[in-house]
Amino acid sequence: MFEREKQVLEQKLRPLLEAREVPVPEAFTYVEIPFKGTWGFGLAVFPLAAAEVKAKGLKGVPVPKRAQELAEYLAANLDPGQLPGIQRIEAVRGYLNFYLDPHLYSRQVIDRVLDEGQKYGHHPRRGERVMVEFSQPNTHKALHVGHLRGTILGDVICRILDAAGYDVVRANYLGDIGWHVIKWLWNYLKYHKGEEPPAEDKIRWMGDLYVEANKRLEENPELEAEVRDLFKRWDQGDPELRALWEKTRQWSIEGFDEIYRWLNVHFDRVYFESEVEEEGKALVEDMGARGIAIDQRPEGPVIVNLDQLMGLPEGTLRTYVVLRSDGTSLYSTKDLALAIRKFREYPDLARSIYVVDVRQSLYLKQIFATLKVMGYEWADRLYHLAYEVVVLPGNVVLKTREGEVVFLRDLIQEAIRRARAIVEEKNPALDAVTKERVAHAVALGSLKYTMVARENNRTVTFDWKRALDFQGVAAPYIQYAHVRANSILRKAGGALPEPLTPAHALHPKEVDLISQIAVFPDRVLMAAREYKPLTLTNHAYELARAFNDFYNTCPVLQAEPRVRAFRLRLVAAAKQTLANALALLNIEAPEVM
Repeated sequence: MFEREKQVLEQKLRPLLEAREVPVPEAFTYVEIPFKGTWGFGLAVFPLAAAEVKAKGLKGVPVPKRAQELAEYLAANLDPGQLPGIQRIEAVRGYLNFYLDPHLYSRQVIDRVLDEGQKYGHHPRRGERVMVEFSQPNTHKALHVGHLRGTILGDVICRILDAAGYDVVRANYLGDIGWHVIKWLWNYLKYHKGEEPPAEDKIRWMGDLYVEANKRLEENPELEAEVRDLFKRWDQGDPELRALWEKTRQWSIEGFDEIYRWLNVHFDRVYFESEVEEEGKALVEDMGARGIAIDQRPEGPVIVNLDQLMGLPEGTLRTYVVLRSDGTSLYSTKDLALAIRKFREYPDLARSIYVVDVRQSLYLKQIFATLKVMGYEWADRLYHLAYEVVVLPGNVVLKTREGEVVFLRDLIQEAIRRARAIVEEKNPALDAVTKERVAHAVALGSLKYTMVARENNRTVTFDWKRALDFQGVAAPYIQYAHVRANSILRKAGGALPEPLTPAHALHPKEVDLISQIAVFPDRVLMAAREYKPLTLTNHAYELARAFNDFYNTCPVLQAEPRVRAFRLRLVAAAKQTLANALALLNIEAPEVM
């Protein structure tokens, strides 16, 4: 907010400070001024005064007193007439406060939104590349509602970072090998050989066979020896087994892709555990040769004692396994190699973000620390964006091993069914095609908003009533505000009025709406800086609330001509900002509901 005003101001401040021999900072410190009838911002003069006292050796001079003197000097030498939009300047207790002409500022905000359109809220490119790894399903298993939060969180983080000016690499990492895959293949070969999944809902069929494999092994533990033998065949590169694996893996990938299309999620780079397995094993051998790993084979596994390596108190990062005693790989074997591969492919990565369940926090600390011990300077650029699990009412944590799972496909279809019923009730006059389109927009928006409208490290309890609430903190409330704005513009007809400065006394609801629109670019940067979509979900809600309050209070179509023209442009700016906020949350902004 006030970026343009600050840029002009700083051009005027520098020569004034230089004339007083006050060190000019690389960046000035600004503070918010509570709204009292007009907009404004404050410049903190204390850092400037402190730098002056230090540079000039002014011992005994109180910084607060010097700050007020410097603020008064600047206020006296800054001409509001040369600062576009600034109405008055005040020096108050070491701060320099700038107050804007509310009419000029209102026009500036609205004109900017309508000029920039879909790009409003987006920032200049930074020339920095970041990778976000998210979703990470295992092939040969179900894609269930527990995957939804990580997938949506990762996707929204990518959208926010892109809007903040970063070059984003969207990465997925599929667990396509390992014990779970071997169990699935064993069950398939022994009890389902030759079968193929149905054309639709391949994920469910794959998941059912995985649950079945676990059940058979639990009921007949002696069969595990057969699975271990199959694992050895896999490890030795058995061509028949590898061919079956490739075929069945593709079934999973096709099922995943269908869900990703529904969610409007895509990836730039898909990694597979299988492509880094051999690299990981070679890496572990090298770690042993360098004294980083301790090889206890054949009696025990290969381990890394991080506390000992790093001189940490016992129990800090602990000891973990990087290779089994029989030489087969683990997640750690492959995750170490994957991190190296990422930076080999993208050496300019400013940060590699792992959107992973909070329960893996210690494990990822171990992986990152090991890479640092190995001497990779980019290890400090690895970041774990942890998120808590999704539970059903009653605190039921979703699992796949025991089959206690809500399939993601089922959840989406149930959301569409419920949303369709609401749309039918609220607007039965819509044609069937429009009802279906709106139901999809509302359903998917409700699911996505629920996944990110909470602190990342807080558990999400999924509840239908709250997710589909048209009156509460939920996606349909925000979408409906967009629909209301569109309805006003549709009824007005024709092109928007030309840009104009309002002449009427702005209503408090107009002021609130303009304020919410104006801070949107700042909220995008804040969400990107903190990797926190909640900042944006909260703002989208506040923006919708401000618009609804304006809608219910301030006449638009019936207002006198000049007020009508200004308010129509304000409605258009609000609609555009709502659409842009929803787009960053990967939620559709419908025209009707």
